[in-house]
Amino acid sequence: MNKKADPLETEVANATHELARIQDQTLEARAELARVHKELLAAQSELGRSRAARLVEANEQLVLATLSAQKAAELSALALKEAVQAAELDPLTQLPNRALLRARLALAISSARQSGGQVALLMLDITDFRQINDALGHAVGDQVLQHAAHCLSASMRAADTISRHGTDEFLILLPDVSGVAGAVEQAEVMIKALSVPIRMGEHVLRLSASVGISLYPDDGEQADSLIDRAVAAMYRAKWGGVHSFAFRGEDATSKRSLELRTLESLRSPLSHHTMAVAEQEGRQALLQEANTQLVLAALNAQQLQAAAENAQRRHTDFLGVLAHELRNPLTPMRNAAAILERIPGDSPHLAVVQSVIKKQVGNMSRLIGDLLDVSRVNTGKLRLEFQKVEMLDLIDEVVSACRPAMDTRLQQFHVQLPPRPLHLNGDPLRLTQVLTNLLDNASKYTPEGGTIRLTAVASADRLVLTVSDSGIGITPEALPNIFEPFVQDAHATVFNNDGLGIGLTVVRELVHAHGGQIVASSAGKTLGSQFCVSLALTH
Repeated sequence: MNKKADPLETEVANATHELARIQDQTLEARAELARVHKELLAAQSELGRSRAARLVEANEQLVLATLSAQKAAELSALALKEAVQAAELDPLTQLPNRALLRARLALAISSARQSGGQVALLMLDITDFRQINDALGHAVGDQVLQHAAHCLSASMRAADTISRHGTDEFLILLPDVSGVAGAVEQAEVMIKALSVPIRMGEHVLRLSASVGISLYPDDGEQADSLIDRAVAAMYRAKWGGVHSFAFRGEDATSKRSLELRTLESLRSPLSHHTMAVAEQEGRQALLQEANTQLVLAALNAQQLQAAAENAQRRHTDFLGVLAHELRNPLTPMRNAAAILERIPGDSPHLAVVQSVIKKQVGNMSRLIGDLLDVSRVNTGKLRLEFQKVEMLDLIDEVVSACRPAMDTRLQQFHVQLPPRPLHLNGDPLRLTQVLTNLLDNASKYTPEGGTIRLTAVASADRLVLTVSDSGIGITPEALPNIFEPFVQDAHATVFNNDGLGIGLTVVRELVHAHGGQIVASSAGKTLGSQFCVSLALTH
């Protein structure tokens, strides 16, 4: 029989079941809460990392923006600096322009006014620059101006300023200069720096200049007046000649205004290298032949003894016959020169060839006449055609003939002459040969780029011509016999084996025939040499 269920037990069972269900839900809720809490913690952690990343990224962007702004500022400053420099510099030579030089001149004047010092202003003009432009073109002309700017800048003091004032004019400011002497010294340094020969293509370029000088406060106290007076002095210096300078306010005959007399042979700033070589070789061959014949004649006159009179006479007769035989080719050569003048042609060298032929034919005629005179040396009848000679004109012609040899060797050549005319009684052809031999020897035995000087000093009744060089020099052993025929220093033969050693013998004989004296001197090997010729002047 079934026992009826107790209601209380049933309710307890139901409550127990419900409690178990509630406990399960509580456990699930706790699990869910733990999961949510875990996710919350993860979300909080993720949120912290995201903020830090964004902060780092923001900092990086800020640094990059700062660097970009700094770079832009540097570029702007550089552009501003370049713009300022461009506004203050001449675009071709990169020298300060007029405005910058005027500002520095005003500052130098102000400083000199306070200290009681002096300021010099030099206006330098390149001689015959237009000839360079016309002959070689404006592109080469620009290169020449850049070269001149470099030479002048390199020769200045650190405190000086040089500005391009015109096409071929430069204005140089010398602050705190030591008066007239300091200005002259700097002008000479700049002129010397410009005069060094350089090669430009097929041409040898030699720059010369005229310099005008004004001084503060002697010539003015304002920038404009100093510039105007330097310009005026520069034009006066052009009258003085090549490589000359002048001061504003001086007489045209003052000592400083007559530094050099103009030589036409030094005016041209250009010579063609190939043509200079050809002309020099042809003239050298003729000169060497003439020297050989004259030395032989001198030997016959001085050294042959009575026992050799017959042989000497035969030799003299031979020279006479030889001279007449050599005269025969002159007629067809003259005819050829005349025919060339009538031949039409477009070649620009045709006129040069004609001129060379005419000149060399004339030289040959004179040299053959000399050979005829050699036959009379032994009897003391060698003729010297004495006449009044203006030596400055003769020197000009000799320099013109000798300069091609110096140009081919890029040698510096300086001439210093007195301002007054120099007259003496002599044979112009023989005097030309004396000076030509000395200058040719100086060039031949001076290394490329060396220096040669020709100086003329006149007293009341004597003229002393000095040819000096920076060449290989003369050893003490060879110096006492340097004028003897066929004497050549051993190291001279190694340096240049061209010639027989008779040129100086010719010079000595011709100088003595004019009643003059010649003296050679040298400090030794590699130390250059000097030859001084003394001749009597006439009034």
